[in-house]
This record gives sequence, structure tokens and C-alpha cells, in this order.
Amino acid sequence: MMFLAGLAIFFAAHFFTAFARGTRAGLIDRVGVLGYRGLYSLVSLLGLGLIVLGWPSASTHVLYTPPYWMRHIAYLLVLAGLIMVAAAYLPRGRIAARLKHPMLAGLKTWALAHLLVNGDVRSVLLFGAFLAYGVADRIALKRRGDMGAPAVSRFGDITAIAVGAAAWVAIYLFLHPIIAGVALR
Repeated sequence: MMFLAGLAIFFAAHFFTAFARGTRAGLIDRVGVLGYRGLYSLVSLLGLGLIVLGWPSASTHVLYTPPYWMRHIAYLLVLAGLIMVAAAYLPRGRIAARLKHPMLAGLKTWALAHLLVNGDVRSVLLFGAFLAYGVADRIALKRRGDMGAPAVSRFGDITAIAVGAAAWVAIYLFLHPIIAGVALR
């Protein structure tokens, strides 16, 4: 129950930001930008905390069993997703310009990769929620006309690939057991 409450709280905050733009603007007028960011962060952290605390007791009933070889596809997709996320925070290169919203593209790719290799209820709920949010937020951005900016730096692409690949190696070799409790090798 704690896991589901965490998902509901975390994604309610994110959907509020994506879809209740008028209400969000009014709240920012009342509490200021920093106040809004603080409140948004607290609600998101509360949701994330409940997800983490509720994870061990969430249902591990298996809905589907993916083939073993699917993990190799997931590894490649996560690498691509990490490169996309890195591209979102570096000088805007062709990767970011092409994807328009590289953070959301990376999030969706990461979530899809995990759905390909995790068929238990709690994983499907977690990664399915992230994928659904990524799709919905991208649609909202497109409807608002926020289609990103043009490329300005080839350096951004090279750096995004290097940073994304380094993050992937670190996660694969060391961090995944700490983050998710599961070794990848």
C-alpha cells in the first residue's frame, strides 16, 4: 500500500506540473518560485521515499517472464537513455535538438528497457508509471508548442555520449546493486 501511495504522490506532483499550468502559475504567484520549487521537491521526495520504503512489500507476482536475451537489448536501451539524459544537461547538440526533449526521451527509453526485462507486478507498476508519465508529458509539451531549441554545439553530443557511457559503466559495474538491490553481472 505504501508503494502505491508513493507512486500516486510522486506522479500527482509531476502531472500537476505538466497539466495544471494555470493552477501552477497561481501557486507560484502566491508562494514564489523558490517556494513552489521547495514544495514540489518535498512532495516528490515524499512520494519517492514511500516508493522506496514500500518496494520490499509490494507484490512480486510475475505477470510475464521475458526471455534471457532480452537483457542485452535492455542494456543497450539504458545506455541510449543515459546518453539522452546527459544531452539534456549539456550544451545543446544535435542529439538534444533532434529529440527536442532529451530528458523525457531518456526517461521513456529507460522505463521501456526495464519493462522489457522485469515482469513482476511492482516493476510493471513502477516502470509503466514512468513510461506513461513520459509519454503524457511529451504530449503536453507538444500541445503547448514547446518544441525545444536548435543545436548550438557539436561538443555537447561528444560530451553527452561520454557522460552517458561513463554513467552506464558505473551503474552496470558498481551502482545497480546499491540503487536497485540487483547485480547486473
